[in-house]
Amino acid sequence: MGRSKLAKFAAIGERENVVEPGDERYGQLKGKWRALHFDNNKPLILEVGCGRGEYTVGMARLFPEKNFIGSDIKGARLWKGSTLAESEDLSNVAFLRTFIEQLEDNFDTDEVDEIWITFPDPRPRDRDIKRRLTSPRFLNLYQKILKPDGILHLKTDNLALYAFTLETLQHELKGKIRDLLYTDDLYTSDLQQHTMSIYTTYEKRYLAEGVPIKYLQFRFN
Repeated sequence: MGRSKLAKFAAIGERENVVEPGDERYGQLKGKWRALHFDNNKPLILEVGCGRGEYTVGMARLFPEKNFIGSDIKGARLWKGSTLAESEDLSNVAFLRTFIEQLEDNFDTDEVDEIWITFPDPRPRDRDIKRRLTSPRFLNLYQKILKPDGILHLKTDNLALYAFTLETLQHELKGKIRDLLYTDDLYTSDLQQHTMSIYTTYEKRYLAEGVPIKYLQFRFN
């Protein structure tokens, strides 16, 4: 690991807005994020695979009346978002460094009001289907921590992942979801209002290249 990454890991290890393995708070905030970390009872929004936290921070700026948590395993990436949130004194932002598979260790049943998945790795190889963040095993996990009326959102540039997700929702999860909305070209549709005009670095690059952004949202039954 390079010196830069080591420095970033050391920095996030000292930050109040980052919870990670080895931190005494890791796993202890399950069911208690509002009370113990945010000290309020506001809605809790989770971004899964948040990368550098651009979307998490962007939403926190727009909605001070809500709490936001960005989750990713890459500490060097979380450093960027946590630095930005700290510099802007955004007290409604936290970051959780963990594997997606361990979300249940950190969130209680029905604890999360909303989940965002923004530009995840599409995992194009067939052998990696189970690792896609919209595969049935992960969708089942999200359902456990998401409130019954909670919304799950996906934004992606990848047509194959978008098609895979729709197929999964409309067939494998048929009868288990409701209120499905989707478009293969977000910015020519009337669904763009749901994404609040927040653009990540990757999204800006895709749009500049003329790649349509795909979007969908739904609720579990």
